[in-house]
Amino acid sequence: MFARYKTILLLCAAAGAGVIGVLPVQAASERPIYVSVGQTARPPIGWVEFCNEHPGECATKATAPRDVVLSPKAWKDLVRVNTWVNDTIKPVTDLEHWGVVEKWSYPDDGKGDCEDYVLLKRRMLIRAGWPREALLVTVVRDKKGDGHAVLTVKTDKGDFVLDNQAEEVLLWFDTGYRFVKRQSQSDPNVWVALGDPRPATATASAR
Repeated sequence: MFARYKTILLLCAAAGAGVIGVLPVQAASERPIYVSVGQTARPPIGWVEFCNEHPGECATKATAPRDVVLSPKAWKDLVRVNTWVNDTIKPVTDLEHWGVVEKWSYPDDGKGDCEDYVLLKRRMLIRAGWPREALLVTVVRDKKGDGHAVLTVKTDKGDFVLDNQAEEVLLWFDTGYRFVKRQSQSDPNVWVALGDPRPATATASAR
């Protein structure tokens, strides 16, 4: 299942080394290219339990925020990782997979729901040398109003979204989602509210 995993990492490593295809053409727009960030928010229970099970993944110190310079090479690598994970992982709900409503985990058995896709994409990019501070697990409300998880990539050209429900890597406002909360750039264990200040209790679900 993951025979090509190391190959994908090697292909992405050059971008990470420079913290740096064809870049997306952005039409003139009055919409901000970065999501509005609000106050501190409660971390999703799925993330808390994931950290309890994988303490080494979450034992980090606060660092300075970093954005990726979105070069053509970096863009190609983002698209490559998004496509590979979306095509490789079979979508199943946590209830089908684990017998529980919510469980965040790496889809090492080839199956998972939206947050598991996010965790794998994040891990692949970090291992390829991309800065953790630019790769943020994000909770949204999708077009149906359901809870969903995506990976936000902070770049000098805006906040781009890697999504298991979309083949394309899109700027945040092109997704049609309502952004609820995400990891802060300085500390992945601190979460911040996004955009719409109305309270929300979104939990991630499979596509």
